[in-house]
Amino acid sequence: MALSLRASTSRALTSVTLTLATRFFTTATSKTPPSSLVSDAVSQPELLVRLLYSVGDRPYAALRLFRWVERQPGFKGSDLAFALILEILARNGFMTSAYWLIEKLLLTLTTEAVMDLLLNGNSFSSLKQLLDLLLWICTKKLMLEKSLLVFYNMIHNGFLPDIKNCNRVLRMLRDRKMGDQAREVYTLMLECGIRPTTVTYNTILDAICKEGEVGQALGLLFEMHHRGCLPNEVTYNILVNGLSDKGELNQVRELIQEMLRLGLKVSAYTYNPLIRGCCKKGLLEEASSVVQEMLSRQVSPTVVTYNTIMYGLCKWGRVSNATHLLSVMVDRDLMPDLVSYNTLIYGYSRLGNMGEAFLMFDELRNRCLVPTVVTYNTLIDGLCRVGNLDAARHLKDEMINQGPYPDVFTFTILVRGSCMMGNLPMAKDLFTEMLYRELQPDRYAYITQIVGELRLGDSSKAFGMQEEMLAKGFPPDLITYNVFVDGLCKLGNLDEASELVQKMIKDGLVPDHVTYTSIIHAHLMAGHLMKAIVIFNEMLSKGIFPSVVTYTVLIHSYAIRGRLELAIMYFYEMQDKGVYPNVITYNALINGLCRVRKTDQAYKFFVEMQTKGIFANTYTYTILINENCNTGHWKEALRLYKDMLDRDVQPDSFTHSALFKHLKKDYQWLAVQHLESLIGGGD
Repeated sequence: MALSLRASTSRALTSVTLTLATRFFTTATSKTPPSSLVSDAVSQPELLVRLLYSVGDRPYAALRLFRWVERQPGFKGSDLAFALILEILARNGFMTSAYWLIEKLLLTLTTEAVMDLLLNGNSFSSLKQLLDLLLWICTKKLMLEKSLLVFYNMIHNGFLPDIKNCNRVLRMLRDRKMGDQAREVYTLMLECGIRPTTVTYNTILDAICKEGEVGQALGLLFEMHHRGCLPNEVTYNILVNGLSDKGELNQVRELIQEMLRLGLKVSAYTYNPLIRGCCKKGLLEEASSVVQEMLSRQVSPTVVTYNTIMYGLCKWGRVSNATHLLSVMVDRDLMPDLVSYNTLIYGYSRLGNMGEAFLMFDELRNRCLVPTVVTYNTLIDGLCRVGNLDAARHLKDEMINQGPYPDVFTFTILVRGSCMMGNLPMAKDLFTEMLYRELQPDRYAYITQIVGELRLGDSSKAFGMQEEMLAKGFPPDLITYNVFVDGLCKLGNLDEASELVQKMIKDGLVPDHVTYTSIIHAHLMAGHLMKAIVIFNEMLSKGIFPSVVTYTVLIHSYAIRGRLELAIMYFYEMQDKGVYPNVITYNALINGLCRVRKTDQAYKFFVEMQTKGIFANTYTYTILINENCNTGHWKEALRLYKDMLDRDVQPDSFTHSALFKHLKKDYQWLAVQHLESLIGGGD
């Protein structure tokens, strides 16, 4: 009910009542007994309304009365009394007190009830303020559903929420990855005439970019300019981050140039995503040149900048270069953090160089950094990769005794390592221990165990694990089906794998490139080249794009059989379709060419891959060293061996076997030691 409609009620208030009320406001304290009239207001809501209305122009006195009455035993409030005190406070600018009162109401009433109380009991002038205040409280407490309820109800009742509250609602939707809902709120804002600010655009841009919809994000940037809303550094940094994640590095560079033209400040937040994008693609030299560009523009690289490059170097096997960056960081007064050391531990562990990995582990503790479960899991994974399961389990026991406590990933890594080594009893013991320690296996933990059973050829036990997954609330998804299809294909059960694909489709799942690649690979391994091509063409006809793995298995199968014209045809076809070869693809071609003595062509691809920033690995060098030794080109073999050491590519037993296979066995190890000492001395 509006206050104007309650004028007759106010006129009913007698002069005696007003006098008694006034005396209470001016003289009463918490220890002073109030007049009987005011005391009666505790149990008579209508009287409280009359008293509040009589002092509507004195908000402090009204609030004091309301608080006193509310605290008394037997207090009988009414919606009208609450609405009236809120209106008095809002009309006189006492918004902090109004905030306190609405917050208190939300403890006992639903948001819908508070909305109704405000809509039914307040005049138009203060109602928008109070509704906005309610919306602010809901957003501040991160109550998304209640915030949306208030937002939509305000618009439905003709009140436009304050733009800051709209931005808060959008921020909550963004943080909860609810991009579609954020777009809906944003569209409604525009339709109702709420003018978006730069903060509005930045929030919705961030939500869109996090969903990978960078095309839409660039369209929104154009809309910003069209509406006369100037983008700032944050706007561009959000777009740079989104485009970098999608690998659109040329567009990123264009945006950075646009920032500079507009006089906007570029910072490490601008350049770090570009560096990350370069490293993700293996463009490590470009990543380093970005750092030089930063320095030339007086933009200081951060610890995150160097950590990003270190991770890129480690990912692509250049761990010694990554380690060198530790000293570079210190020279620039930047202290390496736990992420820096975890990254190097990851790099050395991937190379199987666990000695260096543990040296880094010791160094981080000497620097008073506390290793996390990620640190330990990385070391355990490295130990499992080199087959040292005893040391891996010892490290797990150290975590249990000293902390940090192992998590599901710790045990999953150990289970996978045991399966890789063919030690299924140990894998089962570790899985049981995980349950004993009240760590609930996730989907990946179950899938790891299933992979182990399939690798050992026991498909019935693997399907038993899948039933257990289902009982635990993990229905089979695309990854689960792909694991089974791949496992059955590797066991040669192609008919069973095909039946499983049909069941997968019946369950509403669409086979993807992983599914098809497993079946194609199985047929190629069985020598069914024509059948493999039929399935490959079926994949294309269904609009499923082959991956680099799909093309690589085709290239490998044709190259190993000496059918190099087809292998090279697929090599160029994949690039025409935007699928870029990796080191394994090149190795397949180089190996095939060397087998038919086309060494010159093999070197052509060897040079090409490095020109494209794809670094040769141990297998690449071993193929070429083996071919040169077979043809008696010893100097070239030694040059390649030295080159791989210079590039921090570690030779393995196969490399040494290729290099010294013409020597008697007793002399091979001495020859290796002598060769390495000569090369080391040559430096």
